[in-house]
Amino acid sequence: MDDAIARVRDRLGRLGSMIRYYPTIGSTNDVASDFVARRLRAEGASASLAEARVNRERAEAGGLQPSAEGLVVVADEQTAGRGRRGHTWFSPPGSGLYVSVVLTPGRARVDPARATTLLTLAAGVAIAEAVEATTGLAVDLKWPNDLFVGRRKLAGILAEVVDPLRRSVLDTRERNGASASASGGGAPREIGTVILGYGINVGPMAYPPELADRATSLESELGRAIDRHQLFAETLAALARRYEDLLDGRFDAILDAWRRRAPAATGARVQWATPSGQQSGITDGIDDQGALLVRIAGCVERIVAGTLTWL
Repeated sequence: MDDAIARVRDRLGRLGSMIRYYPTIGSTNDVASDFVARRLRAEGASASLAEARVNRERAEAGGLQPSAEGLVVVADEQTAGRGRRGHTWFSPPGSGLYVSVVLTPGRARVDPARATTLLTLAAGVAIAEAVEATTGLAVDLKWPNDLFVGRRKLAGILAEVVDPLRRSVLDTRERNGASASASGGGAPREIGTVILGYGINVGPMAYPPELADRATSLESELGRAIDRHQLFAETLAALARRYEDLLDGRFDAILDAWRRRAPAATGARVQWATPSGQQSGITDGIDDQGALLVRIAGCVERIVAGTLTWL
């Protein structure tokens, strides 16, 4: 793994300042969140600037950076991996790439709230670019956070806010309700530190029955072995580039790249739950905040969160 990282070191920017590897772990997101919480406790409980300086020095002595941005946690196996809305992420040993990265989109130079909202889409673009660069396999993006080959899921993304009191699933869209009209919704709140987790199915797996006909892996699609270390390094490098796009306000570049890789975002039938029952419609792209637009009964609904079923 060290050799693979060394080859892309000049492309990592802030990412990979500290990489923690575990053969087996409960959840990479949980471990990354614990690191951030330790840093917050070290720096946030100070009564004076002098105390803050001492606490930062102690944090560094304990293996923490003054800022946890760029911390990467990677594992060969997760025993408690999870996806959005509490779903389990199947993470058997040696068969996938399971990674979490600490990011701070709230410090973006332009429109931090929008940068935070678009983080998951930017990560999807980055991972798709890395998979293609490493393996030559073209993958499709599905709103809001999945990578597919045909009708089978290859990879997923989970972004979680680090809250001093509790951890909550990001999709800043979820903070604005399950759906809104095309003219509604409002801007999301700015958020500070985010744990961005991603999982990629690399090798063939004995999937649980409920996943057997809905999941795939790189090696199953390509019929050859894939170097997980190289894939890990390339995903970090691609993520670093798209993260800089976010921080610098190059939102159109991210949105355009996502749209090019998401054919189902236009013209596909979807279904979702509302307080009044199930609704269905035809996708009509995404807007500049990354919300999915769906045409239904002559109107356009703006889907910002919730469980969406692709029909």
